[in-house]
Amino acid sequence: MATPEALEGWFAARGFAPAAFQREAWTAQAEGRSGLVNAPTGRGKTLAVAGGPLRGALADAPTAPQLLWITPLKALAEDTRRALQAVAEGCGAMQAIPASAGARAGKPAPLRVGLRSGDAGSAERARARRGADAWLVSTPESLSGLLSHGDTAEALSRLRWLVVDEWHELLGSKRGVLLQLAIARLRALNPGLRVWGVSATVGNPDEALAALCPDPRDPRRPHPDAVRIVDPRPKPIELATLLPATGERFPFAGHLGLKQLPRVLQAILAAPSSLLFTNTRAQAELWHQALAAVWPEDPSTLALHHGSLDANLRRAAEDGLRAGRLRCVVATSSLDLGVDFPDVAQVLQVGSPKGVARLVQRAGRSGHRPGEPSRVVAVPSHALEIVEYAALRRALADGRLEPRLPPRLCLDVLAQHVVSCAVAGPTDADALLAEVRGTHAFAGLADSAWTAVLAFVERGGEALQHYPEYRRVERDASGRLVVTDRRQQLRHRLSIGTITGDGHLTVQLLKGGRLGSVEESFLGRLNPGEVFQFAGRALELVQLRDMTAYVRIAKTKAGNVPRWAGGTLPLSATLGEAVQAELAGQGGEGGEGPERAASAPLRALQSRLSALPAPGRLLAEVIATRDGPRLFVYPFAGRHVHEGLAALVALRLGRLAPNTFTLAANDYGFVLAPHTKRGFAALGLDAAMLRRALSPEGLQDDLAASLNLSELARRQFREVARIAGLLPPSLPGRAPRSLRSLQASSSLLFDVLRQHDPGHLLLAQAEAEVFEAQLDATRLRATLDAAARAGLVLATPPTLTPLAFPLWAEQQRGTLSTEDWKARVERAAALLEDAHGD
Repeated sequence: MATPEALEGWFAARGFAPAAFQREAWTAQAEGRSGLVNAPTGRGKTLAVAGGPLRGALADAPTAPQLLWITPLKALAEDTRRALQAVAEGCGAMQAIPASAGARAGKPAPLRVGLRSGDAGSAERARARRGADAWLVSTPESLSGLLSHGDTAEALSRLRWLVVDEWHELLGSKRGVLLQLAIARLRALNPGLRVWGVSATVGNPDEALAALCPDPRDPRRPHPDAVRIVDPRPKPIELATLLPATGERFPFAGHLGLKQLPRVLQAILAAPSSLLFTNTRAQAELWHQALAAVWPEDPSTLALHHGSLDANLRRAAEDGLRAGRLRCVVATSSLDLGVDFPDVAQVLQVGSPKGVARLVQRAGRSGHRPGEPSRVVAVPSHALEIVEYAALRRALADGRLEPRLPPRLCLDVLAQHVVSCAVAGPTDADALLAEVRGTHAFAGLADSAWTAVLAFVERGGEALQHYPEYRRVERDASGRLVVTDRRQQLRHRLSIGTITGDGHLTVQLLKGGRLGSVEESFLGRLNPGEVFQFAGRALELVQLRDMTAYVRIAKTKAGNVPRWAGGTLPLSATLGEAVQAELAGQGGEGGEGPERAASAPLRALQSRLSALPAPGRLLAEVIATRDGPRLFVYPFAGRHVHEGLAALVALRLGRLAPNTFTLAANDYGFVLAPHTKRGFAALGLDAAMLRRALSPEGLQDDLAASLNLSELARRQFREVARIAGLLPPSLPGRAPRSLRSLQASSSLLFDVLRQHDPGHLLLAQAEAEVFEAQLDATRLRATLDAAARAGLVLATPPTLTPLAFPLWAEQQRGTLSTEDWKARVERAAALLEDAHGD
């Protein structure tokens, strides 16, 4: 049998030695500690946390299962399985043959790394349930699925190690909450379980460690024995920005950036291989289409990758990158995470990444070999994004990253977990409560909230208790929670997870395979024979049947591109502050680049016409346009916050003098347009009045009054209800439910609960998520607090300014046809440049 030193030999055979942070992790693991490893992408984090379990397997062939490795993506799961299997085989690691093998049980055999994810076949699923593999790679949802089977408890109680890969990606979402609950269940099965996390980019590492390894005495703090290990060596990021030539007219507004196509193509052809990232799936489709139209090489060397494509198409793109067959892949966040592509020479980012951590994460997809820098080519789509890249360069130099704030008290997720435990077998409610309160997500859970969750899973709540389908959990003779109805068990297992994609139709070639999925709301507007762009192809719709869109390859290349909900990325607080500083010329020394010089004319024009915003100085402008006066305010807090602020300020100004306002918002600020031409003059708007309109006092009540909170909560209720199990999926063999059916069911339930059980926990959860998730109320309040402390400049420039122009253009979009809007915006931009350009 191999010895632990075989791992050192594996490193040496590849021409390098273990890094100091890897050895530090191995030492901590040998001491029986848990922890979190923070290191840049491509530095060997996987081997840092796999080293302890591997050295243990080399010393003594373990009884399966030994290690459970959790990844956030199914594609990443398969890639991780291959990588771990290669290391285990290279070191000669062994495992004991499981007892189910009969006479051969207990004998050593080569260590096998298994896979249990949504794409796993029946044989792999069966192996995972009986714990046949020493190491198992899975996803959070699959882990919760395993825990819902009572026959897995014995195997899972033998686990020695749990590793959570890309923990930062899960930390700030309900998927992370579900995983925290699953880890608590595993710890209850085996108190000696050692838990390790892997994270490349996180701005709040102590909180990330606490959420993963909480202190039982205070779960909001890290366990005293948990350790955070950091690779101190910075990973160099080489940032180059595709800037307009001197004198070249560059857009003041926009998001697609196709004006940069010639420069992008030149950059791609200058490198052996590239990943081109966009921020949305629709942008990825359009950029792939644009590149394909001018691609000078074999078309098979250009590929597309995003989350709505069929798994086989995504896998083909990933395999092509690994094998070196592809010159460029156009992708979204579907390739953000740690799938290894050692030969990717550079990353291109179209538009601003809207956050420092996201740029660092995507940069790490290149230069994946030890010692190599990551190379990023920035592709700004309009002039203000040049400022964003100047700010990003400075933030990278300063090492600033955004925090990932973990959600707390998500009762819909807790309800799902309680049912999972009851499905697995009789569960003591008091013991489960102690287990739940030991997590970071539910530390301090009130008795009343726990009682409400139990009432919900046992009878649906007061208004639904007379309907048998909502009485999922029963009490056995001992008072324990249990689900005995097999139909309820099956429905629950099919609905495990917190990813809620409503109303997607499968796109299927009449003669060929699946291409992926598109939202029902888009395809439902098309007639048979109409053409749309998807999966890098022009497709003609043939018919819609059974939640499937049957298509054929179209003869024409023209066609609309689908839009997917939830695709926009708001500007992060960290980057917003950096952009303000950059505009004010406070970017500081060091970290300077060509973006600062390229954006100098914009800053000069903004200063000449109005004023420059800055940290501690809030800029507002009242501008008389051809269509009437407009109020522009620039907090630089991101689109979501500005949408809420615009509605709030409109409400408060409307109370002073009745008026109706048209609103628009972007990442830099918001605009209000009164419907009466004397709107602001009639108000006598001045700085003092605007300060009162931006006061943080009475925020919650005024925000609720300024928005259609009931309708927003109704929409959010659908997601909450699905996670909690009120809207179960169709059983196998039956057609999946359409978006219309889901909307009707959830809307009916919402109305029933509002009328007959207004205190229902899911209604409260939906309203809370409207404030926190959709409106980002915490950041909104912080923005108002900052505005109250800041100096306020209320300028009255003679014309639209560089900051005002994108907001004016956004507001015009809803009042004109697409062609009229584009022509008017281009004409207005030309007039602005001609009148005020140097």
